[in-house]
Amino acid sequence: MSTNGLKSVEVEKDLGIMITSDLKCTQQCEYAYSNANRVMGMIRRTITYKEPRIMLSLYKTLVRPYVEYCCCAWNPSYKKDKELLEKIQHRFTKMIINMWEKTHEERLKMGLWTLEERRNRQDIIDVFTMYRGYSSVALQELFEMDTNSKGTRGLSCKLKKVRCTRDIARFFSNRVINHHYHLLLRQKAAHKN
Repeated sequence: MSTNGLKSVEVEKDLGIMITSDLKCTQQCEYAYSNANRVMGMIRRTITYKEPRIMLSLYKTLVRPYVEYCCCAWNPSYKKDKELLEKIQHRFTKMIINMWEKTHEERLKMGLWTLEERRNRQDIIDVFTMYRGYSSVALQELFEMDTNSKGTRGLSCKLKKVRCTRDIARFFSNRVINHHYHLLLRQKAAHKN
């Protein structure tokens, strides 16, 4: 019988995601940023005619996957991490012909969303697929339905938010509830009009 114990580690990389002992995603954001930055440098050096259609295709296929890969597992909650990832999109859109002097909001009108909007959208899509039974993960495994008729404002599929510490609140099953609730309210208002 072996008496070897398990070693304690600060960071472990699993399926391309950096998992730290404190479960914060700062190192994963830095890792994604450096990889995306490396690809952006390669594009800057090799592409001479930086026309919007070509550059957007390159961005969506070569750069953005680095900052979105498995983001439901490591979605950043700290402002500095979100800003670090957004820098990638800011810098890339400036590389496009005639876009240097425009504001970031004007550059996004080319058909891009902010990365945070994309992460929030993906969270909502994940909840929807669980709710409809299209996912291998059942909704009941991560969420509890809110049956309190006063707190649901007439919504039939409101998820119950569990009280937790601030560090746990950033995980999928807690962070998605606010986005889900606001989406349901918007849908209800749209049906009334």
